[in-house]
Amino acid sequence: MTCELGIIEGFFGRPWSWTERTDAVRFLGPRGYGFYLYAPKADPYLRRRWRDPYPEAELKALRDFGAACREVDVRFGVGLTPFELHFGFDRDAKVALTGKLAQLDDAGIEDLAVLFDDMRGDVPDLAARQAEIVHWIGPRTKASRLIMCPSYYSDDPVLDRVFGARPRDYLAELGIALEPVVHVMWTGEEVCSREYSPGHLERVGQQLRRRPFLWDNYPVNDGPRMSQHLHLRAFTGRPASIGEHLSAHAVNPASQPVLSRIPLLTLAESYARGDGYQYFAAFQRAAKEVLGEALAGRIVRDLLAFQDGGRDRLTDERRDELANIYAEFDHPAAREVAGWLSGAYAITGEELQTQ
Repeated sequence: MTCELGIIEGFFGRPWSWTERTDAVRFLGPRGYGFYLYAPKADPYLRRRWRDPYPEAELKALRDFGAACREVDVRFGVGLTPFELHFGFDRDAKVALTGKLAQLDDAGIEDLAVLFDDMRGDVPDLAARQAEIVHWIGPRTKASRLIMCPSYYSDDPVLDRVFGARPRDYLAELGIALEPVVHVMWTGEEVCSREYSPGHLERVGQQLRRRPFLWDNYPVNDGPRMSQHLHLRAFTGRPASIGEHLSAHAVNPASQPVLSRIPLLTLAESYARGDGYQYFAAFQRAAKEVLGEALAGRIVRDLLAFQDGGRDRLTDERRDELANIYAEFDHPAAREVAGWLSGAYAITGEELQTQ
């Protein structure tokens, strides 16, 4: 079963550089990834300062990246998080939003995701308020695909604890209120779902009256706890049979752009092979393709320590030993491992609150 695959750069902490994004698109585009949604939590002009216009230098970088995507037939999109706009969709807000949409059009976006995550949502008419905003945006953007992320984008009760109790029948009301052309994001039974089943996705699709646009939070490793781990293993719990229940499958990658390619290649293989997919064999093939045989062999050797154990369970002496080993490899992925070992990718709770 085929499914449209793409990347959503939607993690907290240090974002990828423009060069890293461009390299990722050029590598992954020909290998099955057909769209890229730029939505890093660290970009203030898409999040807490969304009302402020992009400075020209940053707008140019966005425009250049869009051109790089088009060169390899990858759809270019942006995720805009208009913080708490559903609490005050007034004239001033509409003026600011009009200006930001014009800038994104100038950057050449083909996809626009309006993201209502990471903000309070405990109001009874939330679905109607958000649908109004999305429908207002629709005719004011040149993007050919419009996507929205609900405030409650998973069954996971952690969202209710952090952002207030979700309104009753929120998903069903959203499905009724939104025009059928609007795609709706969903992360699954949990924010970071271990698996997806056709039954679960079919139920959500019935509530939303459309197939969900999957936001898959693997191999993302942001947050104070997850940033201590390197998520390198092949995808599991995503059988190819889920493809018929999705409008698209977007992967939120890890903070390490080159290492992320390993699991991402395995997801494409899972869809391609269907029931013939074998996750460890897929991991080995992907690791060799991304890293070369020698470095791949070293990563396999350290997989338990990196993904299961984590950096905080390594002694200082062991971290130094591993840093010296990976310094022998002249490869960007080895430098990512060294950076992770040194704590360069560690994320604090403060970043989760301020980005």
